[in-house]
Amino acid sequence: MSSTDAEAAMRAAEWKHRFVWFGIAATVLAIAVLIRMSQGDVAVQAAAPQAAAASAPRSAEESQPLPRPGRPTHDVMALINGKDISRKDLTDACVQRYGEDVLESIVNKRLITNHCTNHNITVTQAEIDAEIDRMAKRFQLGREQWLEMLQKERGVTAAEYARDIVWPTLALRKLADKQLQVSQEELQKAYEQEFGPMVRARLIAVGNAEKAKQIHAQVSAHPDSFAKVAIEQSEDVNSASIGGMIQPIRRHVGDPKIEAEAFRLQPGQVSAIIPAAQQFIILKCDEHIAAQPMPMAQVQDRLVERIKEEKLRDAATGIFEKVQQTAVVQNVYNNPELSKTMPGVVATVNGDRITMQELGAECLLRHGEEVLEGEISRTLLEQELKATGVTVTQADIDAEMVHAAELAGVVDAKGDADLPKWIETVTAEQGVSKERYLRDSVWPSAALKKLSAKGVQVTEEDIAKGFDANYGERVRCRAIVLSNQRQAQDVWNKARQNPSLEYFGDLAAEYSVEPTSKALRGEVPPLGRYGGQDTLENEAFKLQNGELSQIIQLGDKFIILRCEGRTERMDIELKDVREILRRDIFEKKLRMTMGQKFEEINSRARVDNYLAGTTQDPAPKPGAVREDTAVLPTATR
Repeated sequence: MSSTDAEAAMRAAEWKHRFVWFGIAATVLAIAVLIRMSQGDVAVQAAAPQAAAASAPRSAEESQPLPRPGRPTHDVMALINGKDISRKDLTDACVQRYGEDVLESIVNKRLITNHCTNHNITVTQAEIDAEIDRMAKRFQLGREQWLEMLQKERGVTAAEYARDIVWPTLALRKLADKQLQVSQEELQKAYEQEFGPMVRARLIAVGNAEKAKQIHAQVSAHPDSFAKVAIEQSEDVNSASIGGMIQPIRRHVGDPKIEAEAFRLQPGQVSAIIPAAQQFIILKCDEHIAAQPMPMAQVQDRLVERIKEEKLRDAATGIFEKVQQTAVVQNVYNNPELSKTMPGVVATVNGDRITMQELGAECLLRHGEEVLEGEISRTLLEQELKATGVTVTQADIDAEMVHAAELAGVVDAKGDADLPKWIETVTAEQGVSKERYLRDSVWPSAALKKLSAKGVQVTEEDIAKGFDANYGERVRCRAIVLSNQRQAQDVWNKARQNPSLEYFGDLAAEYSVEPTSKALRGEVPPLGRYGGQDTLENEAFKLQNGELSQIIQLGDKFIILRCEGRTERMDIELKDVREILRRDIFEKKLRMTMGQKFEEINSRARVDNYLAGTTQDPAPKPGAVREDTAVLPTATR
């Protein structure tokens, strides 16, 4: 293979091992999806203590959101090595990032509370308490444990949970009551989805009709070759890597055409070509799995609840659209002319004014801790740049964007980074302005790169390992993942006594606690070297075809492998991909070094975060005595 051919053949694979480092990520409550409306983010404020009071015009003071217990009331939100971040600066930063979204949410709250008032809908405290208890029970937790988990893991206080999640969910249920009735047919479908029969199958997916016909003729004539053909030809990478295995197919879950064809097949039979979602699908049935013997009476209440929640999501959209159509809303925030006539006002809802003070307070309440962490990180970088005499120039910013565009494959016909297209793409994906993208993503990355890049080198050993990891042989295995050692020993002993592949698959289906390996009877993607799990990889490469591994402990999990042979090394010369590997390895080592550099900067910083109520002391010098990290008493700061 020539160097030119190898470069062309590997170009697509090159990007497979790359990633782009963006700066912003957001975490949302999973259960909040029940009340997401109007482009996915419509929370409704509780009309406490009575819904009628919410419809009346409110003063700026009355409009203030409920403060979190223990939150500081002073004007300094954080100190970073003696430099302060003020409440005003943090509030402004929160509004810049989230002002439009939060304003939309505040407007939506007013609309819903007014609508509830007009329809005589009230939600009592007793109903709110009962719903909290029900949700806690659903997750098998006590009430206090449930609320504590929300506070600790999601940053949602009990008051916010009751006000912004529970109340609107209950209000919407009452408004949509007639639309939430569950028919017997819907109940039966839900039962079949969860407990009905399934088909264990393999899949080949391609995007070309002629190619699908050729593959179909091949696997129809030789069904036993289906797994091999899936590995070589299927364009669905996840299933192709394990011989076309997919999650068992259930009724009423996915594409009806695929489900109908799957349930028509007999074990070992290959399906017709199924057009679906601009692809052409071929299935091979491995086995039919009988329905679970679960009495309807035992699960009916839970299924009804699930169906109602699904209906509520759909109904909420319709209700909210109706509310919007009948309301008079003025967006002053984005209208300079209106802003001149109504200073300090950001919107009106049926004449009810929403002030900038209220918007800022709500932005700070919802996003203050997250934004403050970003501002602290930026301040630390600015201080480090100043201390080391390093400057981030516009050329550095441009180079970072060019690099990100190239990594993502956003290039023009000449192969050069297409910056306008890249900026348009990344800002749309992140839902941010160009200015915020530059400030929150590009600048920190460029700054850390200038502070870190000199210490990054790619050695010949790195390149050799990278070549082996990407193009070397891999071990095909089945795996059983267990959660405790005693059970792992029992399962391992069973597998040793009956070493057949079929029995190992049975054990994986019965005992594995990892959902994918359980559903696929232990089939997992082939294991290569230098993938980051040295213990697992070393044990896998010791095995010969048909051999059983010892019990491998990884963290709190225990893994048993059964070897099914090895893949062949790819027919590629190191010299043909050396530069691709070097660039890839340099990128990964640089990102790792950047992370380590920031940790080092952070470790020697004094950070007092009054909003979160924490303090961080610098790492002590050798021989020094370090004071314990303490929680700051926010109420007295």
